[in-house]
Amino acid sequence: MTHASLLTKICGLSTPETLIAALDAGADMIGLVQFPPSPRHVDLGKAAELAALARGRASVVVLTVNPDDALIDAILKAVSPDFIQLHGKETVDRVAEVRRRIPVIKALGIATAEDVAAARAYDGAADYLLLDAKPPKDATRPGGLGQAFDWSLLDSFKVGTSVLLSGGLHPTNVAEAISRVRPEGVDVSSGVESAPGVKDKAKIEAFLINARAAAGSMR
Repeated sequence: MTHASLLTKICGLSTPETLIAALDAGADMIGLVQFPPSPRHVDLGKAAELAALARGRASVVVLTVNPDDALIDAILKAVSPDFIQLHGKETVDRVAEVRRRIPVIKALGIATAEDVAAARAYDGAADYLLLDAKPPKDATRPGGLGQAFDWSLLDSFKVGTSVLLSGGLHPTNVAEAISRVRPEGVDVSSGVESAPGVKDKAKIEAFLINARAAAGSMR
């Protein structure tokens, strides 16, 4: 990996301008959302255009929620991503099934010690485990929705699979998160936005600079 072995992922990109800003600032992974209820959703045609801009400069991740085989087929055909990010209630068996076709990032919501225990079951099933804040019970979308969770819950979380930390990260707290949790990577979406779904180039740059500085100080 680059950048002092810390992976950086900017998720929910939806315009060429902000995608290129993330690439120019050195993001290792860019995330494209394939989930219509999200303000960051891009259709497969747009996702393919954005993926083409990133190809060779960063890994392309398509985020989807409880996809059936037909949607996986469509994503692979249209976008040809490097990873599928599963952000729903996919079982360990389903994650392993999808992974036989393409590398997988499995997102898991964390709010309690029970959630941490449940996440351990996915060790070895995915290429990366993305630990995110659990959405509130009345939420209409999965994911942390900009909220951080109690990082101390991860003090005893030791797995063989590489961990990406997400949920409520932004330019001013990412260094603390990295030093506290020591993940293999960090993932941000709403924390680098000026409005829901609207990425902010300056915030993207600041997030990546601060993340790399924190990783460098830990070498």
